[in-house]
Amino acid sequence: MALLTLTEAELRERTSLKWRTFEPDVLPMWVAEMDVHQHPAVVDALTEAIRRGDTGYPHGTAYAEAYAAMAEHRWGWRPEPAQIRRSGDVMNTMLALLVGSTAEGDHVVINPPVYPPFWQVVTGYRRHLTEVALTADARLDLPAIEAALDGPDRPTAYLLCSPHNPTGTLHTAEELTALAQLCGERGVTLIVDEIHAPLTDPGQTFVPILSLPQAQNAVVTFSAGKGWNLAALKGGVMIRGTQAEEVFAQAPPLANQSTGHLATIAHTAALTHAQGWVDDLMVEVAARKRLLVDLLAEHLPQVRHVPGPATYLAWLDCSALGLSHPRNHFLTHGKVALNAGEDFGPAYGQFVRMNLAASEEMLTEGVRRMAASLS
Repeated sequence: MALLTLTEAELRERTSLKWRTFEPDVLPMWVAEMDVHQHPAVVDALTEAIRRGDTGYPHGTAYAEAYAAMAEHRWGWRPEPAQIRRSGDVMNTMLALLVGSTAEGDHVVINPPVYPPFWQVVTGYRRHLTEVALTADARLDLPAIEAALDGPDRPTAYLLCSPHNPTGTLHTAEELTALAQLCGERGVTLIVDEIHAPLTDPGQTFVPILSLPQAQNAVVTFSAGKGWNLAALKGGVMIRGTQAEEVFAQAPPLANQSTGHLATIAHTAALTHAQGWVDDLMVEVAARKRLLVDLLAEHLPQVRHVPGPATYLAWLDCSALGLSHPRNHFLTHGKVALNAGEDFGPAYGQFVRMNLAASEEMLTEGVRRMAASLS
């Protein structure tokens, strides 16, 4: 059964951020919410919890066990129970790990263009950014990373997005191994956001960094919130490498602020019963990526776009359109809401990010409106 088939009328009944931020004549194709119904196992688990009044505090290791089983099923790697802790959502966990392993005034490496909260958790807590941009083909620039780690600022932490948001890049085992070795040799804490890990196109392979022997100095944050559209139910786990006990020990109490009980129930149900659901979803997302390529070629050939093999996001280079601010132009003149490129890094003002987890009709209408806005 197709998943990304909800009509605009059905979706406009929702009260979430995606559907209530803009006026009703705007087509929202921005924030990472998917236009899907929930998997029945998640609906049943939440409904039953509410029915029995099971709305207290979280308990137990069900989420951690479900994550470990998923990792073994999907990637052939299973962390030990002692490596996993239930935690809050991904970005609050990254923040807590960063605060615990660095000091005010330290430098932290990120790879622009990158998810906006990466910038915020560094600069908002009196740490300084060391930016090492992805290469022109959206890969990790390992020579530049090594130079930055050995530079005068001497970073003490590295925040990696894997798969990468917004480009959809899948980092290879060779890249991740080299990065982990660079960080390990210099005592740099490597904190990895793997929230998009299950969202890979058919035939593509995600490499969990902790499956690599050389990367046991890293710490990973994960949540089922993105892959199964559970942002309303904040929760996650953090997983340490076998040589990263100290990072867990240094983490402040914020890191252990637990997933809510209903989130634990929902995420565990998704990880346990809906692996096939996310695979079916990504078949449809891959089809949307192909459709977007065709639509851009027909209606917006000046826009440069190389589909990434992961996530349901598209990173569009609008430089050739000659617009002062593409995101604002498409919102004002095309009534299409996209993410502004400069939110992912100040050098990317000519880019926009588009959410492809929508119906064929909505994607087609979005591109048609964008093209019409230029005339």
